[in-house]
Amino acid sequence: MRRQPRRGGAPCGTMSRDGKVVTMSQEGQLTTALAEAAATAGHAPSVHNTQPWRWRVLPDALELRSVADRQLAASDPDGRLLAISCGTALHHARLALAAEGWRAVVERLPDPADTELLARLTDLSHTTADPDAMRMVQCMQVRHTDRRPVSDEPVPPTAIQEITRAVSAEGCRLQILDRDQVLELAATAGHADTVEAEDTEMRTELAYWTSRAGSGTGLPAEVLPEQPAQTTVPGRDFGRPGSLPVGPGHDQMAVYAMLHGDEDERDSWLRAGEALSAGWLTATRLGVSVVPLSAVVEVPGTRQTLRQLLSGIGFPYLVLRLGIADPTRSGPPHTPRLTTAQVVDTSAVR
Repeated sequence: MRRQPRRGGAPCGTMSRDGKVVTMSQEGQLTTALAEAAATAGHAPSVHNTQPWRWRVLPDALELRSVADRQLAASDPDGRLLAISCGTALHHARLALAAEGWRAVVERLPDPADTELLARLTDLSHTTADPDAMRMVQCMQVRHTDRRPVSDEPVPPTAIQEITRAVSAEGCRLQILDRDQVLELAATAGHADTVEAEDTEMRTELAYWTSRAGSGTGLPAEVLPEQPAQTTVPGRDFGRPGSLPVGPGHDQMAVYAMLHGDEDERDSWLRAGEALSAGWLTATRLGVSVVPLSAVVEVPGTRQTLRQLLSGIGFPYLVLRLGIADPTRSGPPHTPRLTTAQVVDTSAVR
């Protein structure tokens, strides 16, 4: 029997997860928005520019998965920095959707049996575009990491307050370190550097991620200082000099802060990445340079020292250096990025 033409009722389409009918045109708009958000998330920062994420676009959802091959097995065996890195990408994707007028529910670690599945953006609904999110998407494209000394211009207290509020809005806290704590941080960072320099596996791993020219990942020589900066808190020794001119300067006007929270589990690490993204993009909008210092959380002993700076209340996720970049020098180039095809899987919606 021939099927009679459809008359009246709901428009032809597919059923979404909540049982609502979604028209084909709406479905196309949604999948396009999800794919574009995943691509935009590629601007997110990650430890050693490993970009350890992969997105899967579904007809009504967007899944974020970790990539084990891009985890730092020697310096990040627990996956703390991997989860934080993926959290920055998650926050970037959330903002990209909001900028296009899409509201999503975030399910973090939705399937305990699937450890690579970190988050799912689902239950999407269309609303008006968020102008604040649009500005943040613009900041994603200019944000970069400048490891050189900052200028002698102090960071405005109002900027510190805004950055702190942005971090708090994502469920984490930012503790600004006082002078004595900065000196203790300096000693701790120096010790972490010594430990990692004496660890063969860590040295090999670092050498790998600083010699990835043309791969779309890693840290090229152009973003690494040509010599160690004369600063109170030492930067990471990458084991080889870069080609970025350092010039004179110190970190006397820099502000050091610790990103921390109440838990030390995968869910909290993911949220820490979202908070890092929120704080960093806010800083970019305000003209504040951000440099993450991860070595001090990679070494168990120095991570415990950081926790003592928190008086044992909370767990440290990352240390940040905030400052105003020297206006007389052009910024370093952006780190390379993997192609969209390498990080976004659209096979389920083709």
